[in-house]
Amino acid sequence: MDCFYAAIEQRENPSLRGKPIAVGGGGRRGVLCTASYEARQYGCRSAMPGFKALELCPELIIVPVRFDLYREASARVRAIFGRFTELIEPLSLDEAYLDVSHWGSDAGVIAREIRAQIYEETELTASAGISTNKLIAKIASDWHKPNGQHEVRGDEIADFMLDLPVSKLWGVGKKMQLKLRAAGIHTCGDMQGVDKLSLARDFGKWGLELYDLCRGVDGREVVTSRIRKSISKETTFGEDVSMVQDLFLSLGEMLDSVMEVYDVRYSERVIKSVVVKLKFGDFSLRSIERATGRPSVELVRELLLEGWRRGGRKSVRLLGVGLKLADPELEVQSQLELGME
Repeated sequence: MDCFYAAIEQRENPSLRGKPIAVGGGGRRGVLCTASYEARQYGCRSAMPGFKALELCPELIIVPVRFDLYREASARVRAIFGRFTELIEPLSLDEAYLDVSHWGSDAGVIAREIRAQIYEETELTASAGISTNKLIAKIASDWHKPNGQHEVRGDEIADFMLDLPVSKLWGVGKKMQLKLRAAGIHTCGDMQGVDKLSLARDFGKWGLELYDLCRGVDGREVVTSRIRKSISKETTFGEDVSMVQDLFLSLGEMLDSVMEVYDVRYSERVIKSVVVKLKFGDFSLRSIERATGRPSVELVRELLLEGWRRGGRKSVRLLGVGLKLADPELEVQSQLELGME
């Protein structure tokens, strides 16, 4: 979907159309969830602090998040997907992979029809990428945004990849880009000139994956269900908190909230660890994790104090608590091993 949250807000309030808007929480001290295309022209983007976005675009209108509205629109879009295939892998409320290979017909035509139905029924636009695998389809989906589509056929993949920046490959973040740049690798074509052993030596197991990815090779199938790996809760404070003791109450409340979700929906899953996350006034981050089967207030306070010390005892603007859940297959394997002992 194109600027999904912002597009919904502009649909609901026509006076916002054509104006630079962002969806986020807490006004200047909040963080943007998304920005409209009008706002992106000024450099505003998701995950940007509100005050920074307002510096870039003083006319920016920040509207509060309304997830119930976005979930409703997402469900309507998902229902449209379901008319064309049962093989749907959601990535978020506004993005999904669809496997339409069973149609045996032109996937570009199918994509145009899906996009047309989305607009007709929701007044929202979507963009599509079409190819023989998830990697290329994902990259292609950004090619003609907004409200467009791009197809890369199987016999076009080799040429498509040559001049593609390595930053377009999934898993290649800023740190990896710096490492690759230092090695003289800027494009996928550059990477194709490096042998597999060298990539493995320099980047470990990930180097072996890069060897395939830079050639447009991706064997992942569309997965119709995903296993929840974590549960978390976080809050951004209206003013930075300078005394760590003042965070104890919020910390306990967040742990209670996370544990309530776990007890109601995931109690059959094994808790692997607990994480406390701190973002400081200078936007530096610290995440402290400890292995445990049942988190306690005492433990998360201990992690909070450790993170606060590691962060230089600076004032805190964001606090988060999360649980990491063990892989269900590993849980079953562990139980079997215990039964064999």
